[in-house]
Amino acid sequence: MTDPHQRLDLNLWLDQELIKRQNKLKAGFLQVLEGVANSFSNETLSQIHQNSKGKKISKGSDLVGFPYQVLDMIRDFTLTSGCDIRIFNWFGHGMFLMLIHGSEFSLDSNKLIQSGFEFSLTDSPWDYPELILEKRHTSDENQIIFQEGVLNLWFKPLIPVYDLESSIRLVAGEVENLLDILKLSSQTKRN
Repeated sequence: MTDPHQRLDLNLWLDQELIKRQNKLKAGFLQVLEGVANSFSNETLSQIHQNSKGKKISKGSDLVGFPYQVLDMIRDFTLTSGCDIRIFNWFGHGMFLMLIHGSEFSLDSNKLIQSGFEFSLTDSPWDYPELILEKRHTSDENQIIFQEGVLNLWFKPLIPVYDLESSIRLVAGEVENLLDILKLSSQTKRN
């Protein structure tokens, strides 16, 4: 007898309504990411970080079995001074606002924590399963250690709403708050 786990689920494969719903959901979240990206000019991003490379949306079909979409803004992944603002939409797990930065990037950790961000305790800023599923993050300042020559990651969950425009405003508002923290941090550094 054949192991049921080694069989193709042809009923699921032929379920056109389910596939249409899933594709509509992906398209809706893509609209949210595009709307957020269009809320911020490249000039605004360059004022935050002079080495900004603009915005980019990417997607993948399988991160531990689930599709994901990513909006990157600023996109400087230099290990020492880099900065990236990332919206990570992981189907089945949630949407997250992330700040990825180099070890010498100046920022106010207290302001991030007060705004609901937590610091990643993973060995890699790209290990989302460990960060999110295994909850390897903290808001305890005593556990936050910026290691030299590596990218550090802060993140906070976002809760989109059913209405696309409202979700765009909600996510863009969170990005705006993060940009304000980064502006204040860079002004403090200059003074």
